[in-house]
Amino acid sequence: MRYRTVATGGTFDHFHKGHLALLSRSFEAGDKVVIGVTSDAFAAREGKSPNQPYDERVSELESAIRSYFPGREYLIAKLDDYFGPGIASPEVQAIVVTRETASRVPIANSLREKKGYSPLEVIVVDYVLAEDQKPISSTRIRRGEIDKEGRLLSKRGAKPPMNPERD
Repeated sequence: MRYRTVATGGTFDHFHKGHLALLSRSFEAGDKVVIGVTSDAFAAREGKSPNQPYDERVSELESAIRSYFPGREYLIAKLDDYFGPGIASPEVQAIVVTRETASRVPIANSLREKKGYSPLEVIVVDYVLAEDQKPISSTRIRRGEIDKEGRLLSKRGAKPPMNPERD
């Protein structure tokens, strides 16, 4: 199903293949995508430690959107709590989430109902797996376990092996 406006969100630290899958599904489902990006303060309250400050994460996100989804309509909004523009805007019809964040949608829909808005349709995106069949995550990238493509790094913090076909 195609929607006029969908929402999605995340911290988007070290933009990686999993983030791309989330955005791909979002742009596939919606004519316009509202993307909530976790503020530094909210990330800290949630126990997250992004390496990149908010402005850097947004810049990297915008660069990826221009590269992979040129000409598409989107809006980036700073998230200071779980329920950003997807709750506040009656135009948002669906939300694209991972299994990890899908559990918050009933709360979001309850808040929307109180405002007289229709409930959000939920689109769940599966995790993108690294070579070791574990989910790609910014945490694993920060730890030096994998790179942004999900390739295993031989030693903590080591660079991925050179691939003459790709480099």
